[in-house]
Amino acid sequence: MNLPEIDTIIFRFVNVSIQNSFFDVAMPFISRYYFLFILVTMAWLISKDKKNALIPIFLTIVSMLLTDWGSNLVKHIFERIRPCNSLENIRLLVGCTGSFSMPSNHAANSSAIIFALSYHRSIQRTFLKWILIAIAFLVGLSRVYIGVHYPSDVIAGALIGILISLIVIFCYKKLSARYKSKPYSTLFISFLAAISLFRIYFISSGIVDLSPDEAQYWEWSRRLDLSYYSKGPMIAYLIALGTAVFGDNVFGIRVMAVVFSTLSSIVLYILGKKLYNERTGLIAGILMQVVPLYSVYGVIFTIDSPFIFFWILSLFLFWKAIENNSSAYWIYLGLSTGAGLLTKYTMALFFTCALIFLLTSKQHRRLLFSKWPYISLVLSAIIFSPVIYWNAANDWVTFKHTAGQTHIAEGLQWSIKTFGEFLGSQILLATPVIFVLMFYSFYKLKTDTKGKFLLCFSVPVILFFILKSIQAKVQSNWALTGYASGFIAFSAYFITRWETLKNSLKWTIIAGAALAVLFTAFAHYSQVLKLPVKLDPSSRIIGWKELGKEVSVISEELSKKGDFFIFSDRYQVTSELAFYVKGRPVTYCINLGRRMNQYDLWPGFENFIHSNAIFVTIDEIAMPDALLKGFAKCEKKLLTVNVKGRAIRKYTIFACNDFKGIQKQRITSY
Repeated sequence: MNLPEIDTIIFRFVNVSIQNSFFDVAMPFISRYYFLFILVTMAWLISKDKKNALIPIFLTIVSMLLTDWGSNLVKHIFERIRPCNSLENIRLLVGCTGSFSMPSNHAANSSAIIFALSYHRSIQRTFLKWILIAIAFLVGLSRVYIGVHYPSDVIAGALIGILISLIVIFCYKKLSARYKSKPYSTLFISFLAAISLFRIYFISSGIVDLSPDEAQYWEWSRRLDLSYYSKGPMIAYLIALGTAVFGDNVFGIRVMAVVFSTLSSIVLYILGKKLYNERTGLIAGILMQVVPLYSVYGVIFTIDSPFIFFWILSLFLFWKAIENNSSAYWIYLGLSTGAGLLTKYTMALFFTCALIFLLTSKQHRRLLFSKWPYISLVLSAIIFSPVIYWNAANDWVTFKHTAGQTHIAEGLQWSIKTFGEFLGSQILLATPVIFVLMFYSFYKLKTDTKGKFLLCFSVPVILFFILKSIQAKVQSNWALTGYASGFIAFSAYFITRWETLKNSLKWTIIAGAALAVLFTAFAHYSQVLKLPVKLDPSSRIIGWKELGKEVSVISEELSKKGDFFIFSDRYQVTSELAFYVKGRPVTYCINLGRRMNQYDLWPGFENFIHSNAIFVTIDEIAMPDALLKGFAKCEKKLLTVNVKGRAIRKYTIFACNDFKGIQKQRITSY
């Protein structure tokens, strides 16, 4: 007799053999409402010893959240079917969900709660401890009795809950002891660990789909190259690394966002500590995680996540190089700035900022006459050279695209609208209080060498894009690196002298920080606000999974008739289909008058003569004439994707037969 058979025998004994009318009422009640006794216990602890009760209650909440999340992850590893969905002749006293069975979240959560709550000495020393243990046992028993879990599910859940509670309590004890001697670094480590765990949870929970840019960069990672149409190759390499380790899934793509956001804060903390003091570094590192302009890149993995890191790392290395005049740091700086250029071309502004600082600093101007800054620059150029080589082989398309993005061909013109939009976005995303006080900090610190250093790597960047916005539209994230040194300046001027500030200013800063946290929270859970789709920024990153499911169904039907291909007229849709359609197929992007994109540099579907096809586009449209002539027949289907009662997006899907060929349009726009 094997273990699954023993598990089933014990399940039937509990579920059927010990059945009685009292258990039929009590077990469902315990399963659903056991937390009421936990709440009563917490209330009793607070009334008895408020000061000492808060810690075990906090540990209990943390343990429960981590346990619930961890149990769900384990469920999807084992994928065990619940007994109520796999066995016959069982007694089912509640509804049977379609979620997996191993482990039991009820058993895990109740064990975690009760074990963590027992950390309070008032419980350890009374009979209440045994009552709590009895409740945990009854919760586990109830899950078997009502027919929704096997006994092994309950045992596994209880072990997970106890283990996580032990880890949480152990970490708390270690951090508490460390805090006494190293308060700032302990707070910083605890904060980064907490927010990183939250981000991993947020990503793994699947609340939002891949953004179109993320899906596009994932497509690049499937075709690694020296460079790409609009960006350098770094983002593709990093996604390839993430998916190689964690699999071709959303987590594998986005895990690097968590990694680089954490590393960016760590380096900013070290730089702030080096320039001023540890308190400055602490607040600067925390601000980077809570200000909306930066926090989004701790979850969404686009080029800005690693770009922020390489910029801040280069800031640190540049300061160390000029402070010590060390050849090693100049070499490290060349490597860092070179990697930054492979990530985003606006890394070139770093050299401009460095030059401004050296020219305006009497103390460091002499470095312009030494060899090492130029060796660093050459090393950076060498690292960037594959991008130049690739462009030379591809008609310099990146330079043409960049010229189009920056509206160089439009010449000098004035637009109050684009200026107002960009300036407003900066104030909103940096939050008004921090935005204003950051510039005030620069003004107060500008005469100091350290303050001038921070100013030179912030104001020129932000000012450049503000001036550029007068001429044409500038994206809100283009100037984000300018705020990194601003966080240090803000912290150095206001936070280090916190005790001497007026109460009104203290409350203003607290309100500004609270507003930043609130904006960031709503950015993660914007559906709570129930904004109109056009005003909800998260609408761009939901609804793609549903499209993929619908196209997968059509694909399966079309595959029965022979070979077929999938294409769209937009790179966003093409990339999302490549990721979310079953089997992750190769997809194509046709040019019907749009500007060039990366898909135009890859092989197209022109030679798939007599194949069938699926054409997908956004909004309700008729089949374009250029495509209609290319197929024998096309059937139209409309799809409106609704998420939580909101119509997010409309798609038109055409299932087409017998591709005859189509004339490829000449690219005229970049």
